[in-house]
Amino acid sequence: MTTPSTLRQTIRRFRLCVPGAIALGAVLAPPVHAQSMMPMRQAGHYYGGVSVGQARMQAQDADVGTLLLPGVGLSGVEHDHKDTAYKLFGGYQMNRQLALEAGYFNLGTSRFTANTLPVGSLSGQTKVQGLNLDLVATLPLTERLSAQARVGAQHARSRSSFTGTGAASGGVASISDSGTHLKLGLGMQYELSPSMWVRGEVERYRVNHFAGQRRNINVASLSLVFPFGRAAPMRMAAATPLSEPRPMATTPAAPMPPPAEVVAAPPVPPPVPMAVVPVARQKFSLSAETLFGFDAAAIRPEGRVALDTLGRQIAQGSYEAISVEGHTDRLGSPAYNQALSMRRADSVKTYLVDQVKLDGQRITAVAHGESQPSRAASDCPDTLGRAKLIVCLQADRRVDLEVTGSR
Repeated sequence: MTTPSTLRQTIRRFRLCVPGAIALGAVLAPPVHAQSMMPMRQAGHYYGGVSVGQARMQAQDADVGTLLLPGVGLSGVEHDHKDTAYKLFGGYQMNRQLALEAGYFNLGTSRFTANTLPVGSLSGQTKVQGLNLDLVATLPLTERLSAQARVGAQHARSRSSFTGTGAASGGVASISDSGTHLKLGLGMQYELSPSMWVRGEVERYRVNHFAGQRRNINVASLSLVFPFGRAAPMRMAAATPLSEPRPMATTPAAPMPPPAEVVAAPPVPPPVPMAVVPVARQKFSLSAETLFGFDAAAIRPEGRVALDTLGRQIAQGSYEAISVEGHTDRLGSPAYNQALSMRRADSVKTYLVDQVKLDGQRITAVAHGESQPSRAASDCPDTLGRAKLIVCLQADRRVDLEVTGSR
C-alpha cells in the first residue's frame, strides 16, 4: 500500500519533472500548416480518457536466481510476463500540436515458476502501478487522422511476493521498490466525432525490478478520449445593404420666344411612376477552422452545423443569387492557395445544394486565394515567426457568402 510519505515523495519528484518536460515539448512540437484544422488560433481545451491494453515485461532467468539461497541452482524457469494493463488520464490541449497529460497506470502482474536443484520450487509475482506526466505532440495527417509521439516522466512502484518449497524455501518473501524514470510512446489518433476520439498507442515504461535491475515494460493499448470545453464559433459579418441611388440634378432650359397664336392642345397626363424594389445584399463570413480540416475541403461536423444554421436563415427570406467565395492566407504558394480556395468554395456550394436544398442555379463558387486578405501585411509581418504568424492570419482563412435578394 502506498504510504503518505511515499505519496509526498512522488508529488515532489513530479514537480521537479514539470519544468524540463515543458521545455522539451517546445522542441518536439511539429511544424504547423497554414490551413491546419485546430492550430494555436483556437483556445485550448481539456480532455479525459481511459485506456486498456496488454503489458509485457522484459525479464531474464538470471533475475530469479538472485532470490535463491547460496548453493541452490535453477533447473528451469517458466515466465508469464503478459497481463492486461489499463490507464486513466486527463490532459490539457494547449494547441493543435501540443498537449500536457497526466494519469494513473496499472501494468498488471507478471509471474514466474522455477524448479531448483536440490529439489524445490519457487513462484513469484510482481505488480506494477504508478503515475505519469507526459507531453504529447500531434501531427495531423488527414482531416481526422493524426500521428502522435509522447515523452514524459513516470513514477512506478513494483511489489513482488514469493513462495518456495524444498531447497527454495526460506528465501525472500516480498520486495517493494519504486523509482522515477523516462517514459516514451508512439501512436495514432482518429476523431470519431467532435466529442470522442480513439487512440492506438505503444508505450515503454522503465521500472525498478526485484532483482535490483531496471527492466522495461512495453504496453500496446487502445484508448477512448473525450474532449470538453472546445469552441468553434461562427463569425458573421453585419449585413451591408446597397445605398439608395441619388437623383440626378437637372439644368433648366433657356426661355423660348413666345410662339405664334395656335390652338392649344389638351395637356398630356404625366406618366404613372413605377414602384422600385430596392436590392439588398448580405455578407456572411465563415472561418475555415469551423468548416474544414487540415489541408482539406471536406466539411467537418462543426461546419455542417454552421452551414445548416446559415442555410435555414437564407431559405426563410427571398434570395436571387448567392456567391460563395473561398479565401486563404498568404502562407504557401499562390497557385496552391488558389486551388485550395476553389475546392473549399465548391464544397460549400455542394453542401448548400445537396443538404440545405437551396437552388443550385442561383449559387456560384468563386476562388480568391490569398488576393483579398482581411488583415493588412503590416499587421502580420513575417518577422513574427511561423507559429505566431499563423495565429495572426486566422481571419484571412475564410469562406464568404454574399446573398443578393429583394426586400
